[in-house]
Amino acid sequence: MDKARELLANFKSRFGTSRAAVYRAPGRVNLIGEHTDYNQGFVLPAAIGFSCWVAIAPRQDRQLVLYSENFGARHEANLDQLQPRATGNWPDYPLGVAWALQHAGYRLGGANLAIAGEVPIGAGLSSSAAVEVSTGYALLSAFNHQIDRTKLALLCQRAENEFVGARTGIMDQFVSCHGREGHALLLDCRLLDFRLLPLPSKIHLVICNTMVKHELGASEYNARRAQCEESVHRLQSALPGVHSLRDITAEQLEGHRSLLTDVLYKRSRHVITENDRVRKAADALESRNLSALGPLMAESHRSLRDDYEVSCSELDTMVQIASRQPGLYGARMTGGGFGGCTINLVDANQSQEFQRRVRAEYKAATGLQPDIYICEASEGAEAVALRAEDVPSVSHG
Repeated sequence: MDKARELLANFKSRFGTSRAAVYRAPGRVNLIGEHTDYNQGFVLPAAIGFSCWVAIAPRQDRQLVLYSENFGARHEANLDQLQPRATGNWPDYPLGVAWALQHAGYRLGGANLAIAGEVPIGAGLSSSAAVEVSTGYALLSAFNHQIDRTKLALLCQRAENEFVGARTGIMDQFVSCHGREGHALLLDCRLLDFRLLPLPSKIHLVICNTMVKHELGASEYNARRAQCEESVHRLQSALPGVHSLRDITAEQLEGHRSLLTDVLYKRSRHVITENDRVRKAADALESRNLSALGPLMAESHRSLRDDYEVSCSELDTMVQIASRQPGLYGARMTGGGFGGCTINLVDANQSQEFQRRVRAEYKAATGLQPDIYICEASEGAEAVALRAEDVPSVSHG
């Protein structure tokens, strides 16, 4: 609650009142299933204990007035003039959500919003989805609309795809909406069916930030998606029932390899084998066969490095260092790639020592001081209930 109280105090200083409601939505870490979501495949993420917080109070006009605590910046926009003209700056995300909600038929009014994010930006932990979902939840609640979490996730994805211009899949927004404390979430990205899988209490999710984000990440992400779509287009000549790489078996890919370039073949092989690894990892969690997770995560990292070509030397170094530490169940890169973070499943009794050793060895190898977060799976988007005594008093002086 400290973050909510701090945000309300800041809201009062920005807007002259603390009569605001507070909402939060978490970032996420993906345990396995990378670059499969936009191929209508399977993913296994968990919400994490870093959130974006939004305080909101309706206005009497049609203006959205946004204040970002992270950037120390204010932005205003008229709800009736929102258009998908992304600027590449922070207001694109909340404005895109307002635009998507209105296009879906939700009547909104003007509002003051203070936004504060805890999710590390550029680390591959989905800070953008946390902003989108918390903003969407706040806007819907402020104007008395019912919250359908799956629809909210889809509209936030639309905001990022069409307003912001990033061709992301549904995973980030979905787990930010549907995450559950102590659980991972197995998601079918085509059907949007999901299953919550308990994570053993003896495991910590240790996220290691390489502290690099190579500039080619955004453009190469969209290029990978286009390559997957081109592979499907070519394979449809022999497999007319195919709609995405999710529909293709490893045997079919090998049988029709001649239809693809070497690059398209490698991209397709990653997606197809990664979907299989996700299902096996889910089975391992469900049966508490933790020893099976390590090889699956190692195979995932190799496939992302060699077939999908989205790793980098820093990520590879971080995984190599983690792999020789005691208490590790599995390690791999997580997120879009070209920098960002690795995810490590670590025995809770050894996570502090893991953190200390990896930090020291990575700095010795690269000269970079990594941020390392010891996490547990957290709850998805929610309204934050504050007692009257928690709310800063309103000064009328």
